[in-house]
Amino acid sequence: MEEKLQGDLIIIGGAEDKKGEKSILKEVCSRIDKENGEIVIATVASGVPEELGFQYKNIFQNLGVNHISILNVREREDAFDNYNIELIKKASVVFFTGGDQLRITSLLGGTRLYKAMKESYESGCTYVGTSAGASAMSETMIVTGPDEESPKKCTLKMAPGLGLIKGVIIDQHFAQRGRIGRLLVGIAENPQSIGIGIDEDTAMVVDNKAQFKVIGSGAVYIIDGSEITATNVSEQNQNEILSIFNIKMHVLKKDDKFDLNRRTP
Repeated sequence: MEEKLQGDLIIIGGAEDKKGEKSILKEVCSRIDKENGEIVIATVASGVPEELGFQYKNIFQNLGVNHISILNVREREDAFDNYNIELIKKASVVFFTGGDQLRITSLLGGTRLYKAMKESYESGCTYVGTSAGASAMSETMIVTGPDEESPKKCTLKMAPGLGLIKGVIIDQHFAQRGRIGRLLVGIAENPQSIGIGIDEDTAMVVDNKAQFKVIGSGAVYIIDGSEITATNVSEQNQNEILSIFNIKMHVLKKDDKFDLNRRTP
Protein backbone atom coordinates (compact mmCIF):
# COMPACT_ATOMS: atom_id res chain seq x y z
CA MET A 1 0.00 0.00 0.00
CA GLU A 2 1.38 3.39 -0.95
CA GLU A 3 2.22 5.91 1.75
CA LYS A 4 0.01 9.01 1.60
CA LEU A 5 0.81 12.04 3.69
CA GLN A 6 -1.65 14.67 4.86
CA GLY A 7 0.09 18.01 5.34
CA ASP A 8 3.35 18.96 3.66
CA LEU A 9 6.70 18.44 5.39
CA ILE A 10 9.84 20.57 5.11
CA ILE A 11 12.74 18.60 6.57
CA ILE A 12 15.99 20.58 6.97
CA GLY A 13 19.48 19.19 7.56
CA GLY A 14 20.30 21.95 10.08
CA ALA A 15 22.30 25.19 9.93
CA GLU A 16 19.95 26.68 7.34
CA ASP A 17 20.98 30.12 6.02
CA LYS A 18 19.60 32.73 8.42
CA LYS A 19 21.48 35.83 7.19
CA GLY A 20 21.80 35.67 3.39
CA GLU A 21 19.20 34.55 0.88
CA LYS A 22 17.33 32.52 3.53
CA SER A 23 15.88 30.39 0.71
CA ILE A 24 14.74 27.56 2.97
CA LEU A 25 13.14 29.82 5.57
CA LYS A 26 11.42 31.73 2.75
CA GLU A 27 10.00 28.39 1.57
CA VAL A 28 8.65 27.88 5.09
CA CYS A 29 7.06 31.34 5.04
CA SER A 30 5.43 30.62 1.67
CA ARG A 31 3.18 28.13 3.49
CA ILE A 32 1.70 30.88 5.68
CA ASP A 33 -0.98 33.44 4.83
CA LYS A 34 1.00 36.55 5.86
CA GLU A 35 -2.13 38.33 7.13
CA ASN A 36 -3.98 35.58 8.96
CA GLY A 37 -1.77 32.49 9.12
CA GLU A 38 0.24 31.60 12.20
CA ILE A 39 3.57 29.87 12.63
CA VAL A 40 4.29 28.09 15.91
CA ILE A 41 7.97 27.70 16.79
CA ALA A 42 8.42 24.50 18.82
CA THR A 43 11.64 24.76 20.86
CA VAL A 44 11.02 21.42 22.62
CA ALA A 45 14.40 19.97 21.59
CA SER A 46 16.48 22.91 22.77
CA GLY A 47 18.29 23.45 26.05
CA VAL A 48 18.09 27.22 25.40
CA PRO A 49 14.46 27.54 24.25
CA GLU A 50 14.00 31.28 24.92
CA GLU A 51 17.13 32.24 22.99
CA LEU A 52 16.32 30.01 20.03
CA GLY A 53 12.65 30.98 19.96
CA PHE A 54 13.55 34.68 19.98
CA GLN A 55 16.07 34.18 17.14
CA TYR A 56 13.56 32.45 14.85
CA LYS A 57 10.77 34.86 15.79
CA ASN A 58 12.93 37.78 14.63
CA ILE A 59 13.77 36.03 11.37
CA PHE A 60 10.14 35.21 10.54
CA GLN A 61 9.01 38.74 11.47
CA ASN A 62 11.63 40.16 9.09
CA LEU A 63 10.31 37.83 6.39
CA GLY A 64 6.85 39.36 6.78
CA VAL A 65 5.01 36.88 9.02
CA ASN A 66 2.62 38.70 11.36
CA HIS A 67 1.43 35.94 13.67
CA ILE A 68 4.17 34.01 15.46
CA SER A 69 3.88 31.98 18.66
CA ILE A 70 6.42 29.96 20.60
CA LEU A 71 5.50 26.55 21.98
CA ASN A 72 7.19 26.12 25.36
CA VAL A 73 7.33 22.49 26.49
CA ARG A 74 9.97 21.89 29.13
CA GLU A 75 8.23 19.13 31.10
CA ARG A 76 5.70 16.49 30.06
CA GLU A 77 2.99 18.30 32.03
CA ASP A 78 3.33 21.22 29.57
CA ALA A 79 2.14 18.84 26.83
CA PHE A 80 -1.25 18.57 28.55
CA ASP A 81 -1.71 22.35 28.85
CA ASN A 82 -4.79 23.66 27.01
CA TYR A 83 -3.01 26.85 25.90
CA ASN A 84 -0.32 24.83 24.10
CA ILE A 85 -2.91 22.55 22.52
CA GLU A 86 -4.88 25.55 21.20
CA LEU A 87 -1.65 26.97 19.70
CA ILE A 88 -1.25 23.82 17.63
CA LYS A 89 -4.90 23.72 16.59
CA LYS A 90 -4.74 27.19 15.00
CA ALA A 91 -1.26 26.88 13.45
CA SER A 92 -0.67 26.97 9.68
CA VAL A 93 2.95 25.87 10.18
CA VAL A 94 4.67 24.17 13.12
CA PHE A 95 8.46 24.60 13.12
CA PHE A 96 10.61 22.25 15.27
CA THR A 97 14.04 23.70 16.05
CA GLY A 98 17.26 21.81 16.67
CA GLY A 99 18.62 20.41 19.93
CA ASP A 100 18.09 16.88 21.21
CA GLN A 101 15.55 14.80 19.28
CA LEU A 102 14.95 12.47 22.22
CA ARG A 103 13.62 15.45 24.19
CA ILE A 104 10.96 15.95 21.50
CA THR A 105 9.63 12.41 21.58
CA SER A 106 10.01 11.80 25.32
CA LEU A 107 8.20 15.02 26.22
CA LEU A 108 5.46 14.79 23.58
CA GLY A 109 4.88 11.08 22.99
CA GLY A 110 1.44 9.87 24.07
CA THR A 111 0.28 13.29 25.29
CA ARG A 112 -2.77 15.38 24.37
CA LEU A 113 -0.44 17.80 22.60
CA TYR A 114 1.01 15.01 20.46
CA LYS A 115 -2.52 13.90 19.55
CA ALA A 116 -3.37 17.51 18.58
CA MET A 117 -0.24 17.62 16.39
CA LYS A 118 -1.20 14.44 14.57
CA GLU A 119 -4.71 15.79 14.01
CA SER A 120 -3.47 19.18 12.77
CA TYR A 121 -1.06 17.46 10.37
CA GLU A 122 -3.87 15.25 9.06
CA SER A 123 -5.92 18.43 8.53
CA GLY A 124 -3.20 19.95 6.31
CA CYS A 125 -0.89 21.87 8.65
CA THR A 126 2.70 22.04 7.34
CA TYR A 127 5.29 20.60 9.72
CA VAL A 128 8.92 21.72 9.54
CA GLY A 129 11.92 20.27 11.37
CA THR A 130 15.55 21.36 11.34
CA SER A 131 18.48 19.34 12.71
CA ALA A 132 17.08 17.34 15.68
CA GLY A 133 13.62 18.45 14.54
CA ALA A 134 14.33 16.78 11.18
CA SER A 135 15.30 13.44 12.73
CA ALA A 136 12.13 13.43 14.84
CA MET A 137 9.81 13.67 11.81
CA SER A 138 10.17 9.97 10.96
CA GLU A 139 8.61 6.89 12.53
CA THR A 140 12.03 5.57 13.59
CA MET A 141 14.80 8.07 14.36
CA ILE A 142 18.52 7.96 15.01
CA VAL A 143 19.29 9.18 18.53
CA THR A 144 23.07 8.76 18.65
CA GLY A 145 25.81 7.06 16.69
CA PRO A 146 29.47 7.67 15.87
CA ASP A 147 30.34 10.37 13.32
CA GLU A 148 33.21 10.12 10.83
CA GLU A 149 33.83 6.41 11.44
CA SER A 150 33.57 3.25 9.41
CA PRO A 151 30.19 1.59 10.01
CA LYS A 152 30.20 -0.97 12.82
CA LYS A 153 27.62 -3.69 13.28
CA CYS A 154 25.65 -2.50 16.30
CA THR A 155 26.75 1.00 17.35
CA LEU A 156 23.55 2.92 16.70
CA LYS A 157 20.94 4.03 19.22
CA MET A 158 17.47 4.41 17.70
CA ALA A 159 14.03 5.26 19.07
CA PRO A 160 10.48 5.94 17.83
CA GLY A 161 10.03 9.40 16.28
CA LEU A 162 6.91 11.53 15.77
CA GLY A 163 5.80 9.35 12.86
CA LEU A 164 4.75 12.15 10.51
CA ILE A 165 6.56 10.37 7.69
CA LYS A 166 6.79 6.58 7.67
CA GLY A 167 9.20 4.18 6.02
CA VAL A 168 12.27 6.44 6.25
CA ILE A 169 15.17 7.07 8.64
CA ILE A 170 16.47 10.65 8.50
CA ASP A 171 19.93 11.91 9.46
CA GLN A 172 21.05 15.55 9.42
CA HIS A 173 24.27 17.62 9.25
CA PHE A 174 25.10 14.74 6.95
CA ALA A 175 28.27 15.46 4.93
CA GLN A 176 29.48 18.03 7.45
CA ARG A 177 29.66 15.47 10.26
CA GLY A 178 30.55 12.42 8.18
CA ARG A 179 27.41 10.44 9.01
CA ILE A 180 27.30 8.04 6.06
CA GLY A 181 28.55 5.16 8.23
CA ARG A 182 25.84 5.46 10.85
CA LEU A 183 23.04 5.77 8.29
CA LEU A 184 24.32 2.61 6.58
CA VAL A 185 24.08 0.82 9.93
CA GLY A 186 20.53 2.16 10.35
CA ILE A 187 19.49 0.74 6.99
CA ALA A 188 21.32 -2.56 7.56
CA GLU A 189 19.23 -2.91 10.72
CA ASN A 190 16.03 -1.67 9.02
CA PRO A 191 16.33 -2.57 5.31
CA GLN A 192 12.61 -1.97 4.75
CA SER A 193 13.19 1.76 5.41
CA ILE A 194 14.73 4.35 3.09
CA GLY A 195 17.74 6.14 4.58
CA ILE A 196 17.82 9.89 3.98
CA GLY A 197 20.87 12.01 4.81
CA ILE A 198 20.44 15.78 4.52
CA ASP A 199 23.32 18.26 4.36
CA GLU A 200 23.32 21.55 6.23
CA ASP A 201 21.44 24.45 4.56
CA THR A 202 19.53 21.84 2.57
CA ALA A 203 15.95 20.61 2.83
CA MET A 204 13.52 18.15 1.33
CA VAL A 205 10.04 19.52 0.68
CA VAL A 206 7.65 16.56 0.85
CA ASP A 207 4.15 16.78 -0.64
CA ASN A 208 1.08 14.74 0.26
CA LYS A 209 1.89 12.17 -2.43
CA ALA A 210 5.15 11.25 -0.67
CA GLN A 211 7.25 12.92 -3.35
CA PHE A 212 9.89 15.47 -2.45
CA LYS A 213 12.01 18.18 -4.02
CA VAL A 214 15.44 19.27 -2.78
CA ILE A 215 16.07 22.94 -1.96
CA GLY A 216 19.11 24.72 -0.52
CA SER A 217 22.84 24.63 -1.15
CA GLY A 218 23.80 21.03 -0.35
CA ALA A 219 22.77 17.48 -1.21
CA VAL A 220 20.28 14.87 -0.04
CA TYR A 221 21.51 11.26 0.00
CA ILE A 222 19.13 8.32 -0.43
CA ILE A 223 20.16 4.88 0.80
CA ASP A 224 17.92 2.03 -0.39
CA GLY A 225 18.49 -1.33 1.25
CA SER A 226 15.56 -3.19 -0.30
CA GLU A 227 17.85 -5.25 -2.55
CA ILE A 228 20.56 -6.06 0.01
CA THR A 229 21.81 -9.57 -0.69
CA ALA A 230 24.01 -10.11 2.38
CA THR A 231 24.94 -8.39 5.64
CA ASN A 232 26.67 -9.40 8.86
CA VAL A 233 24.60 -7.11 11.12
CA SER A 234 23.85 -8.70 14.51
CA GLU A 235 24.34 -8.10 18.22
CA GLN A 236 27.31 -10.44 18.32
CA ASN A 237 30.76 -8.83 18.00
CA GLN A 238 29.15 -5.38 18.02
CA ASN A 239 32.31 -3.44 17.19
CA GLU A 240 33.07 -5.49 14.08
CA ILE A 241 33.01 -3.57 10.79
CA LEU A 242 29.66 -3.79 9.03
CA SER A 243 29.63 -5.80 5.81
CA ILE A 244 26.76 -5.08 3.41
CA PHE A 245 26.26 -6.08 -0.26
CA ASN A 246 24.16 -4.63 -3.07
CA ILE A 247 22.97 -1.46 -1.39
CA LYS A 248 21.75 1.37 -3.63
CA MET A 249 22.51 5.08 -3.22
CA HIS A 250 21.25 8.24 -4.93
CA VAL A 251 22.63 11.77 -4.47
CA LEU A 252 20.20 14.62 -5.16
CA LYS A 253 20.92 18.33 -5.49
CA LYS A 254 18.72 21.44 -5.60
CA ASP A 255 15.55 20.93 -7.69
CA ASP A 256 16.05 17.16 -8.00
CA LYS A 257 12.98 15.12 -7.03
CA PHE A 258 12.37 11.71 -5.50
CA ASP A 259 9.31 9.46 -5.21
CA LEU A 260 9.36 7.68 -1.84
CA ASN A 261 6.68 5.17 -2.85
CA ARG A 262 8.44 4.10 -6.05
CA ARG A 263 11.90 4.57 -4.54
CA THR A 264 13.00 6.37 -7.69
CA PRO A 265 14.51 9.80 -8.41
